[in-house]
Amino acid sequence: MSSTPTSANAPVEIRPVRTARERRLFLSFPWRIYRNDPLWVPPLIGEHRAMIDPRRGSFFKHGTADFLIAWRGGRPVGTIAAGEDTAVTSVQPAAHKDGVFGFFECFENYDVAASLLDRARQWGRERGLARMAGPYFLEPEDCYGILVEGRDRPPVLLCGHTPPYYQTFLERYGAVSDPTESLAFEVRLDHDSKEWEKVGRMADRIRKRGWITLRTPDKARWRNEIPVVQELLNKALAFLPGFTPWQPETVEALMRQFLRIADTELILFAEADGKTVGWFPGVPNINEALIHANGLRYPWDWLRLAIHMRRTPKCLSVKSVLVLPEYQRSGVAVLLFDELRRRARAKGYTWADLSLTGSENPDTPGLAIRLGGRVYKRYRVYRIPV
Repeated sequence: MSSTPTSANAPVEIRPVRTARERRLFLSFPWRIYRNDPLWVPPLIGEHRAMIDPRRGSFFKHGTADFLIAWRGGRPVGTIAAGEDTAVTSVQPAAHKDGVFGFFECFENYDVAASLLDRARQWGRERGLARMAGPYFLEPEDCYGILVEGRDRPPVLLCGHTPPYYQTFLERYGAVSDPTESLAFEVRLDHDSKEWEKVGRMADRIRKRGWITLRTPDKARWRNEIPVVQELLNKALAFLPGFTPWQPETVEALMRQFLRIADTELILFAEADGKTVGWFPGVPNINEALIHANGLRYPWDWLRLAIHMRRTPKCLSVKSVLVLPEYQRSGVAVLLFDELRRRARAKGYTWADLSLTGSENPDTPGLAIRLGGRVYKRYRVYRIPV
C-alpha cells in the first residue's frame, strides 16, 4: 500500500465525476492503493463501470448516487460515492433514513479521508438523511464493510479487502460501527470429522422421512426463481436489526452474477408442503482466478484469466443460508448442508466459505460451528451521523 504522493500541506478539493476520463480515473484509483498488496483481488473494471452508470447499474433502478474524487496538488488522492436507496428511505421515518457511502479509497492521509467523509455527510444532509452507512459498493451484499480481522488470505467472492488504516480513520472521524460484525466462516469439506458424521446421520433420517425434497434451478428459466429467492431473503432475514427489504432488481443482479459462474448442481432449493422453504447457493470462489486477472483492464488479462479458470477452485462459497422461519428447526438446513457437501466434495472442493453472516444471527454461526467451522474474517459497517 502506498502513501500519498503529494504535499500534505496542499488543500484537498472534492469534485464530482463528470467526464469519461474522470470515470476511468475513479474506477482505476484502487490500483494505486493496493498495487503492493498481494491479498487484494482487483474488481472487474467492466462490472464496476456498469455499476456506476445510471443507465445500467441496478442500484439506480431504486436509488440515486454521486461519485466523487479527492484532488490534492493536481493529483487524485481518494474516492468516495454517496447514495440513497429511495425505495427504502421513502417509507422510513426521518430519524432512520440512512444513505450509503462506498468506493471509499484513499492514501494513508487522514485529512484526505476526512474531506471525503465530510462531503458524503454533506450529500446526505442535503437530502434529509439521518446517517450515512458503509462502506458499500451501493448494493447491500457486494464487498461491504471494513476488514478488521483476517489478513492472512485473499477475500472470497463478494467479500472485500481494505487497508488497516481505513478502520483507524473512520473511528477517528467519529463513525460508529454497528454493534454486530459480519463474519466469514471456513468449513472444511475434505475432513471426515465427527461433526460431519453427526450431520450425515441426521440428514439420512430426514431423507428417509421423505417430506423434504431438494431441487436445482433450471438455468434457462432462472428469472422464474427471482420472486422465490426474494421471498426467502425477506422472510428469513427480517429479524435482523435494521433489515431493509430486498428489491427485485437487486435479487436479479445477484442471481445473474451467480448463474454466470455457477454449477447449478451446487445451487440447492428445499421444498416442503408444496412450497420452496430453503435456498443454499454454492458458487465457485472465482476470486482464486480473478486475483491473477488484474480486473481485466487490458486485453492480455483475459488470457491470464482463461489459464487460471481451467483450475477447479478449492473453495465453494455459500453466500446465503436461507430457510423460512417456520422451518428453521425442521432439519431443512442439515439436509441442505449434507447434500451440498457430498456434491462439492465429489467435484474436488476442499473447503466452504460461509459469508457474510451477522454475528447476531441466531442460526448460521451456530450451524457453522456445529459443522466444525471457524471464523476466518470479520468486517464492520460504520454509520456517520449527518
